[in-house]
Amino acid sequence: MESKKILVADDENNIVQVIAAKLRNNGYEVFTADNGAEACKLYRSQKLDAVVIDCDLTDQLDTDELDIPVTILTTNDAKPNIRFTEQLNKPFSPKEILTLVENVLTGVITQ
Repeated sequence: MESKKILVADDENNIVQVIAAKLRNNGYEVFTADNGAEACKLYRSQKLDAVVIDCDLTDQLDTDELDIPVTILTTNDAKPNIRFTEQLNKPFSPKEILTLVENVLTGVITQ
């Protein structure tokens, strides 16, 4: 079975690396970005199965083009400007993000 492709984008490199490592260790192919423009470019050039993105990087993503599950990483006061599937408040554990990604990929939505 082909591994699922996940885009992880956050302007905090340490968050990207922790999430990417957790997902890769569990069999996912991970693409990373540290800004909205790079995330948008990767979204358009790869056949992704899900996106995990920081709320602050969503300005350049077109809601209409996001036809896959989108998990927003945010603080309690941040308001995403795009349609999203799930939201995870910072701070979170790597296990939480793995569970959330697995859930959205299998259609189990919690919000």
